Amino acid sequence: MSNDKKIDLIKNIFHSKGLRFTGQRKVIVTAFLKVKRHINTEDLFLQLRKKFPGIGYATVYRTLKIMKEGGIAKEIDFGDGIKRYENSGSKPEHHDHIVCLKCGSIEEFLELKIEQLQEQIAKRFNFNIVSHKMQIFGYCRKCWKGDRENA
Repeated sequence: MSNDKKIDLIKNIFHSKGLRFTGQRKVIVTAFLKVKRHINTEDLFLQLRKKFPGIGYATVYRTLKIMKEGGIAKEIDFGDGIKRYENSGSKPEHHDHIVCLKCGSIEEFLELKIEQLQEQIAKRFNFNIVSHKMQIFGYCRKCWKGDRENA
């Protein structure tokens, strides 16, 4: 789905909730759709505030929440208490994450062998998988190498 169609969809969601799709909300949606990484509310707010000082944190928060409800934004929690969002349609529907505990970098991957193994396990237990998420935590090469050199 194109970004223009996503904007129209979000606009309709706002209207169905009795809310106006203001210029600020359009700026937030447009900026979010251009983001190529996982982003939290505060980072998006700070990014937008540089160009649009009148945008409020609460407006960014509520807009992301409505985008999540509409299926445009996917909320992800990597266990650190920070909710991050990604553009639902910009990546393969399913993917997994590898997260650096030191610098916070996040890489996405899809490994067919893992997916096949999950299916085999589900079949063995006569289990119907609805969804799953895999998050691998550790240290990226830069952080791991830096720690080894400082030891």
